[in-house]
Amino acid sequence: MSEYFSISDCDVIGFDLDHTLCRYHLKETSRLIYESFTRYLVEHKDYDKDLLILTPASWDFCFKGLVVDLEDGNLVKLAEDGTVLRATHGTNNLRTEEIIKHYGSKREWKNFNSLNTSFTKSTKYYFYDNYFDLPGALLCGRVVDMLRKRGNEVNSDFWKDIVAAIDHNYNTSAFKEDAGWYFPSVKRDPGRYLQPCSESVKTWLRSMKSAGKVLLLITSSHSDYCRLICDHILGKDWEELFDIIITNALKPGFFSLVPQQRPFRTLVNDVEESEGLPSLDKPGWYSQGNWPHLHQLLKTMTGKPEPKVVYFGDSMRSDMFPASTFGKWETVMIVEEMEGEGVPRCDAAKTNEAQAEPQDKKGKFEISLWTTSSPDSVPTNPAPPATTPDPQIPC
Repeated sequence: MSEYFSISDCDVIGFDLDHTLCRYHLKETSRLIYESFTRYLVEHKDYDKDLLILTPASWDFCFKGLVVDLEDGNLVKLAEDGTVLRATHGTNNLRTEEIIKHYGSKREWKNFNSLNTSFTKSTKYYFYDNYFDLPGALLCGRVVDMLRKRGNEVNSDFWKDIVAAIDHNYNTSAFKEDAGWYFPSVKRDPGRYLQPCSESVKTWLRSMKSAGKVLLLITSSHSDYCRLICDHILGKDWEELFDIIITNALKPGFFSLVPQQRPFRTLVNDVEESEGLPSLDKPGWYSQGNWPHLHQLLKTMTGKPEPKVVYFGDSMRSDMFPASTFGKWETVMIVEEMEGEGVPRCDAAKTNEAQAEPQDKKGKFEISLWTTSSPDSVPTNPAPPATTPDPQIPC
């Protein structure tokens, strides 16, 4: 990877789906995610009904980069070296002396090295770095508050209930079976939660494919939900835009695991075949998979020993870092929060939010943007990258 790159020089253009190609109405979607998890806890785990009551100020607790320490119920914000910048117990801020009591005079979080070097799930912490996750951070904080109010010990047991709530709403059969609350709600009224792509985005995708670029869609969403999203945001002919579609990719494992650990699978009526594929031989729609087999296919499709790939995503941990580190791909991070920092928006973005409330009345959790820039080339910073697209990329 070079210090600068131009998308026109790339052979392959890849996209994440959720919060990248597909922008959500954050206020509605965040509330739905929170309520979906919480209703499970209330109805199936006997949690307090008060957890369902939220005020607009409740969302100020949510911001990317929080880590929940499952051993003590603290949520911490870390510096790049693992120093605890600030922390809460549940949703209650810890004073400086309390932080020092928990983490020592140097305020060092003991699991930082694991978080910084491992892509596997941990039983000791969970890292919140995308908009799908953030309502869960608020729920964790409020559950810890509830346990304290009850006089219960706070330990990692509460996390098992949180995971059960997530699985109830997001497992592979939930969409088809109308289980939980999340998928049924989006299916009933997709326009309430999903923002259609502008015509300029669709035109740009078609122009890239017409120019001979290989277009990828790699998402951890399951195939049935992916189809619902793309039908709504791109139109019924959306599959024609992509050469390769990979759903249930289970990132970051898609990039970090070897083929034997995560083979590609074909789909029949949105059900994965039980036997994994020994290799990836042709373009199409697949499930799960791994970077090495995809890389071999891309070499065949482009006729190049090392095709140049750029990947757009919104998650540092699932998209940017693994794609850059393992795939050696160029990466472009979609940072919606930049709108709140006064970054100019293109006309399409302004049009999409013509009916939105004034900027100064919006909570930070509601601010969104597809970022753009004016330079002809895109600067990259692979550790970790946070870049913006070429000027010809539409909003």
